[in-house]
Amino acid sequence: MTEALPSALPATPGASTASGPAADTALLPLSVTILTRNERHNIAECIASVKAFASQIVVVDNASADGTADIARAAGAEVHVTPDWPGFGPQKNRALSHATQPWVLSLDADERVTPALAADIAAAIAQGTYAGYRMPRLSQFLGHWVKHCGWYPDYVLRLFRREAGRFSDNLVHERVIVDGEIGTLTNHLLHYSYTEARQVEDKVQRYARAGAKEMALRGKRVSPLKPWINGGWAFVRTYVLRRGFLDGATGAAIARMNARSAFLKYALLRRADV
Repeated sequence: MTEALPSALPATPGASTASGPAADTALLPLSVTILTRNERHNIAECIASVKAFASQIVVVDNASADGTADIARAAGAEVHVTPDWPGFGPQKNRALSHATQPWVLSLDADERVTPALAADIAAAIAQGTYAGYRMPRLSQFLGHWVKHCGWYPDYVLRLFRREAGRFSDNLVHERVIVDGEIGTLTNHLLHYSYTEARQVEDKVQRYARAGAKEMALRGKRVSPLKPWINGGWAFVRTYVLRRGFLDGATGAAIARMNARSAFLKYALLRRADV
């Protein structure tokens, strides 16, 4: 059962609010870029959340086997299929290379732009005060909204001038690099990150392997204790220091996931299994 979105979301300090419904805005000079791989259950809703205001929607699909590319095309996106996977940063730069509008909004397939956030985006583009904008992201974990664990407010820089921004080349945990000042939007980007238990393990495996590969490419070596130390620290940091215990069983599950991911990343590096 999916937990309903709280009617009153926590305020985000230090942010400015834009007013006006998204429905009142014409198409914005905005390209939305989305990466996909087997996202048939997400991609249509993601596209629907931006279709009313984005001039261009670009989907770069990594050879999905579940019809994701066809669903994206039917939903109105411009789809580019790539057979290889160079890592998150390089793949997002591929998507960026297809953007034609002055502004870019980078989304994941499991994210949704609310009408309130769309209004913020429209106001930010109209004002053009900053080269990029970050926004608070509110995430779900197996149907529960997460307010602690270091997950909230999870500010993510996703809106930027096309000519002023690019993605880092990190294989995982990539970031937007913007030449200019960064502003902050108020309303939330919604993130339906894990809807099934199997997705948790799939993502742990994928991110741990990518992280291990990135360290191996840098020539990093670790001691036999490193997987255990980092795994234990990840649990303590999430559950205690970041107050995951306030999210109850959900917080404990996230702490275990983070611990397993950290342990596995260093264990794979030790085994050179990347």
